[in-house]
Amino acid sequence: MTNEFRIAVMPGDGIGQEVTPAALAVADAALAKTGGIRLIREEAPAGAALYKETGEAFPQTSRSICDKADAIYLGAMGLPSVRYADGTEIAPQLDLRFMYNLYAGVRPTRAIPGVKVALADPRAADIDFVLVRESTEGLFYSRGKGTVEDDATARETMQITRAVSERVFDFAFKATERRRTQGKAGRLTLIDKANVFTAFAFFRKIFDEAAGRYPTIAADHLYVDAAALVMVAQPWNLDVAVTENMFGDILSDLAAGLVGGMGYAPSADIGDEHAVFQPAHGSAPDIVGTGKANPVAAILSAAMMLDWLGARHGEERVAEAGRLIDAAVDAAFADGGLVTCELGGEAGTRAVTDAVLAHLN
Repeated sequence: MTNEFRIAVMPGDGIGQEVTPAALAVADAALAKTGGIRLIREEAPAGAALYKETGEAFPQTSRSICDKADAIYLGAMGLPSVRYADGTEIAPQLDLRFMYNLYAGVRPTRAIPGVKVALADPRAADIDFVLVRESTEGLFYSRGKGTVEDDATARETMQITRAVSERVFDFAFKATERRRTQGKAGRLTLIDKANVFTAFAFFRKIFDEAAGRYPTIAADHLYVDAAALVMVAQPWNLDVAVTENMFGDILSDLAAGLVGGMGYAPSADIGDEHAVFQPAHGSAPDIVGTGKANPVAAILSAAMMLDWLGARHGEERVAEAGRLIDAAVDAAFADGGLVTCELGGEAGTRAVTDAVLAHLN
């Protein structure tokens, strides 16, 4: 049993600096209600603005803070106008995935009561699925390794390995088992392109082997193009899906669009020893300083962090705080009166945070 957890905080760029304090204030309030466990925060500067100022996007001092932390909370990284010499954006969040082998990118998608969804079908109110994205290889394996030959041909290489695939599939099956105990369907869908690419045929073979180790979980497959169709046409039929890195990157944004947009999309990148929690949105430099930034994704990411800490350390008080946050967010929006700017309303960072805190208290 512990009375505190050490959190490396990386607000990063743009609205990350605005939504991070809101999310952590909500986390503190939820923990105060469930037993007084404290989050000891240590800021770890990183990002595009830091790179522009100092020439370092992710200094060693910040890496050392992350090394020692029980969890890492990240706001947003990157600015479109600040890039490395090769034209790519500043992305310490990707560095973290590779540094700590954060192979499981977890992207929950859930319709929040009172928040406008993209589909008119009344069943859209039941959207509640999780996309697990392998986060360290696939096409992203080629980051920093691509070549351009004679200004005529560019090449990138995708990598799928058995070791990483087995880990992410085991993670996804266990996540599906856990959801089934919460009354969900208990079905895991592999998303791939095994009809075209050898690497994805191999990916599917490893998945099918893993399915044999989890006989109580229904396992099926979708090609990625079919999966995109299902996400738009019948997303309420999905439970948990697992896929390669690039496919997951694209489909997770599509999923967010179903339930209000990126401002409602929390995420986590999880490995065996470390985990990073962050809203899935970017730094939104066009609204920095206006107070319009939607903090919901950041707040729900903090809830995911508490759930993970609670499960990892056997601290039910911490996991309960995460559930309280989820319930408070639902309650804050339930009557339809709280509408954020991306959905045509006026509620910004302060109004949403205050409403969630009010329901917590």
